[in-house]
Amino acid sequence: MTTDTPDRILRLNTVLDRTGLSRATLYRKVQAGTFPKQIRIAVRCAGWRESAVNDWMRNPMFYEAKD
Repeated sequence: MTTDTPDRILRLNTVLDRTGLSRATLYRKVQAGTFPKQIRIAVRCAGWRESAVNDWMRNPMFYEAKD
């Protein structure tokens, strides 16, 4: 039996809490391609897919963002 749970969208503060990164380090890693990119969910609102953050947390040293 498989469970098809929808991928949640995490906001910035949740991502910072889960990863332990600072805001500056998080955005620097996004620019370098070593952390998942945000997805736009409204004009002034963005977040990260929970599955992408979990992938990064499994192996942060060798993570490469997929385009």
